[in-house]
Amino acid sequence: MLSSVPRFLLAGAGSGCGKTTMTCAVLQALTDRGADTLAFKCGPDYIDPMFHRRITSSGGNLDPFFFPPDTLRYLLDKYGQGREICVIEGVMGYYDGLGLSAEASTSSVARATGTPVVLVLNAKGAARSLLAELEGFLRFLPDSGIRGVIFNRCSPSLYPLLAEAVAERFGEEVKPLGYLPPMPDCSLESRHLGLVTAAEVADLQDKLHALSLQAEKSLDLDGLLALGRSAPALDFIPPRLPDERERVRIAVARDNAFCFYYEESLDVLREMGAELVDFSPLADRALPEGVEGLYLGGGYPELYAKELSANASMLSSVKAALDAGLPTVAECGGFMYLTEAIDESPMVGFLPGTCRDTGKLTRFGYVNLAAGEDNLLCRAGESIPAHEFHHWDCTDPGDKFTAAKPSGRSWKCAKATKRLYAGFPHFHFLANPSFAENFYNACLEVKRGHA
Repeated sequence: MLSSVPRFLLAGAGSGCGKTTMTCAVLQALTDRGADTLAFKCGPDYIDPMFHRRITSSGGNLDPFFFPPDTLRYLLDKYGQGREICVIEGVMGYYDGLGLSAEASTSSVARATGTPVVLVLNAKGAARSLLAELEGFLRFLPDSGIRGVIFNRCSPSLYPLLAEAVAERFGEEVKPLGYLPPMPDCSLESRHLGLVTAAEVADLQDKLHALSLQAEKSLDLDGLLALGRSAPALDFIPPRLPDERERVRIAVARDNAFCFYYEESLDVLREMGAELVDFSPLADRALPEGVEGLYLGGGYPELYAKELSANASMLSSVKAALDAGLPTVAECGGFMYLTEAIDESPMVGFLPGTCRDTGKLTRFGYVNLAAGEDNLLCRAGESIPAHEFHHWDCTDPGDKFTAAKPSGRSWKCAKATKRLYAGFPHFHFLANPSFAENFYNACLEVKRGHA
């Protein structure tokens, strides 16, 4: 299948160069111009797409560890078809992948999708050295895919000199596409798992407005649009997805405590026929009525442990539903919610164990998740790409799956039964759609049993 989707990718020299701030500035400025804009994020990040969705539509995540190249191109086409421009935000440094390999890197996404790349360089405390940095990125691979450069935290007096030097040194190979000056009032705060979520930034709209105004002044937005239109057509074979089925209702926890979801993963359930019913474990008194399944995503339940614990009626409602066999997926924070306690705050208590802060990242990174026995999501031996990223741990993290890192390190994890998956690893249904199909079928069994 061939498809034309205008697109460009904003990549960084490394983490902390301002990719997300730059992406938000570009998205807001293009949206304010009236451009039909869509955003994507490379890698497994949950938080950056939340900022994207505060500005425009999001196509979610383009993760080369989760998806083969055909699926990456399929996602770009599915969500980007008919858009004026798609903006893809990179992850980490442009060439950073697993270990010192290119696997799962931003550059691998650019190559797999044929997307032209704009490199974002941090100009704070540098001048001529920025040319050396740019040349290093351009020459590291025979065809880097880098077609433009933007300087972040760059003084207005320095940029004209940099732009002239880039044009003289690199000619048509790479185009200077503007800069953003230091804007400390528009910085996005961080915490232990990355940025704070978009919902927690009280003055986010003011920051986005200021970024948009500055982008109109100092970024070459027309040049970015022209670069996006130069992207080649996408050629791909769509993945095989489960057929549409009888409708089921699945409750999905959504509030400040539970907010880590891949929307395009949930779309697999929606396209099978699911009605996803949002509820808040923080604010609601009970699960929604008449649901045949439950999805408890990740997030920051540890920050809201006292409030979650105080909502005794919700805790009782969730435990009663699980005791009755409601098919349930609980990832990371959702898993923690089902244990006996988070720190000193009692939780649902359906699963044994208590959760404590380790003070550091614990068992983190990409893994392949393989089942030790038949369960809600799959049969013994079946697997799905996944990732872990958490500071908190549980005294009983489970042992029904094996998580194996590409390096060879592995560990037991997760609780699993015919009606439950609960563990620290996160996964994406598009990485193995049969997992979604099995979850959906279990929900159907509950519905038909009720009927």
